[in-house]
Amino acid sequence: MKIKRIFKWTFLIIFVALILLFEFAYWTSKSNCDELVGAAGDRMKAYVRCDYGVADTLKLTEIAKPVSKDNQVLVRVRGTSINPYDWHMMRGTPYLMRLGVGLRKPASAQLGVDFGGTVEAVGKNVTQFKPGDEVFGGREGAFAEYVCVAEKNLALKPANISFEQAGSIQIAAHTALQGLRNKGNIQPGQKVLINGASGGVGTFAVQLRKIMGAEVTGVCSGRNVEMVKSLGADNVIDYTKEDFARRPERYDLILDNVPNHPLSEIRNILTPTGRYVMIGGGGPDEGKWIGPFGRVIHMILLKPVSKQPLTMMMAETNQNDMKYLASLMEQDKLKVVIDKTYKFADLPAAISYVEQGHARGKVAITVD
Repeated sequence: MKIKRIFKWTFLIIFVALILLFEFAYWTSKSNCDELVGAAGDRMKAYVRCDYGVADTLKLTEIAKPVSKDNQVLVRVRGTSINPYDWHMMRGTPYLMRLGVGLRKPASAQLGVDFGGTVEAVGKNVTQFKPGDEVFGGREGAFAEYVCVAEKNLALKPANISFEQAGSIQIAAHTALQGLRNKGNIQPGQKVLINGASGGVGTFAVQLRKIMGAEVTGVCSGRNVEMVKSLGADNVIDYTKEDFARRPERYDLILDNVPNHPLSEIRNILTPTGRYVMIGGGGPDEGKWIGPFGRVIHMILLKPVSKQPLTMMMAETNQNDMKYLASLMEQDKLKVVIDKTYKFADLPAAISYVEQGHARGKVAITVD
């Protein structure tokens, strides 16, 4: 009985300590918003948000212009784009992610990742780029006139694409490439299903699978069927008319940008050793607490009993992949599909549009 009481009180003490620790971390978490706005030095226009919230929380203001370090490149941003990642960070959802990005307030007040632009200055250790080079890449805080970025996260912009197109490559194209090749282990002749084929990742994935020699079936709404076909899809399913999970076909790989089917249904339409790669995490009003992590836990629990690899992925910046994607664009083998282009001053409206979940390809921003 004495041991039981010891365990009971130890558990209660640990539980209370964790609650107090969480409360302390919550109420002491702060944003670098005031620091950015109040910093001395040259100024630039950028979007900041001091709290989590909808697009109206974003404010276009002046903050300190970054200065490149020895291994960094200062880029004048000419084009950027909106990704679901951006509104996840803006809203702080699912709430579980706030453990890493700020509990009560976002630790970083800036948003945006993708950009295309012109090199303005380079650090003394930079060897690959020089002022005047047109480049693209990814860096937190891309919703601004300037970004400082490590040279390993940059590549030369293909001459035959615009800055808006270049600023739409990083997250979506990397995700499509690495999802198909690295996680999906795609092989020539295999059958691939892309759920959400008309979105940012989907439009790149449809084109890349053709280059990789696989047979692709795209899933999208009726208004996007012809567009997905034009990108090279062998088959297209209009989800408003037919449920792909009810068809007799079996696939070697499913790239899922819209995880709207139970895993049991997904596994039924995979081959016995087929792979499932989850990309999307739902809309702004779905799964606010844990989002896609519940599905990830389910996949982990299935792993010991399933011969079908089930995984979720997030792209990793890789300069070799950036160069490869750029070379495909230079050869007109890969194109950036842009639904709408907004002015920099209208960026919050662009985010609101992407949040609706019906964008065809990418939504780009021109940074004057």
